[in-house]
Amino acid sequence: MSTQSTLAGSGPEPTAGGASTGGAPTGGASTGGASTATAEGYRPGRTLPLRVEFVRQLKRGRTLAMGAVLTLLPVVMAVAFAIGGDDGDGPGRRINLMDTATASGANFAATCLFVSASLLLVVPVALFCGDTVASEANWSSLRYLLAAPVPRMRLLWSKLAVGLAMSLAAMVWLPLVALAVGSVAYGWGPLRIPTGGALPLTDALWRLAVVVGYLFVSQLVTAGLAFWLSTRTDAPLGAVGGAVGLTIAGSVLDQVEALGRWREFLPAHWQFAWADAIQPRVVWDGMLQGMSVSVAYALVLFALAFRGFARKDVVS
Repeated sequence: MSTQSTLAGSGPEPTAGGASTGGAPTGGASTGGASTATAEGYRPGRTLPLRVEFVRQLKRGRTLAMGAVLTLLPVVMAVAFAIGGDDGDGPGRRINLMDTATASGANFAATCLFVSASLLLVVPVALFCGDTVASEANWSSLRYLLAAPVPRMRLLWSKLAVGLAMSLAAMVWLPLVALAVGSVAYGWGPLRIPTGGALPLTDALWRLAVVVGYLFVSQLVTAGLAFWLSTRTDAPLGAVGGAVGLTIAGSVLDQVEALGRWREFLPAHWQFAWADAIQPRVVWDGMLQGMSVSVAYALVLFALAFRGFARKDVVS
């Protein structure tokens, strides 16, 4: 069975614009003189299965490289803590999450999330969501996918779903590796809170799960930017770099105190609201505001991506 038939089944081959390039229709009806015929047995929903797209993206070199980086980061941090030692608590010095990193495996996992949230976790989201469509155009394979025939909206939904799934997997993988490395190096114990007190291990694990969930939702803005840019350019690095650059620009703007309350409309303003989840009592207000801002921006960007791609003349 050919690759084309695997992706789309049998039937006449359409062009990237959706027109048939040959063969007589085997079924369908006409409305107002325009033929809506489709091949017998053709099912648009069965084209480009998620499983196929996921395997394709998983085998790519950039996926393996990003997985290696996320795996090595906790190991490098553990070595750094072992070499650096403990500077001690100076007079009037405020204890923060970094100071409790070696208290337990849970503390080490929380610290890895803390140092990665502002930039490192932005990269896999931008990579998996920004490279997905643009890379097909760069390889000149996008028009052949559409000619398989894979409907445009089906292709975008498949690409977006896999990109988001891999982004979530990256965010889950980092704390899992950190928890394993930290437990081996520092023991399997409760989560020590910098402000005082400790959370039992079972409580700490679900708090860390809340942190990962919040980080994923907060990064939907980056995912939306990357995915929208991916539908607008044939340069994967342009889409990925543009999303990372705009995310960093948002963080810079958040430091401009002259903006006052306008900063609350910036997703970056809420990027560390997840710290409220590792307090003695969870405070949800900041996280709920941060998620609402991120989801609002992401929905607009995803809508722009689908609307623009539906009207785009695909030539590559």
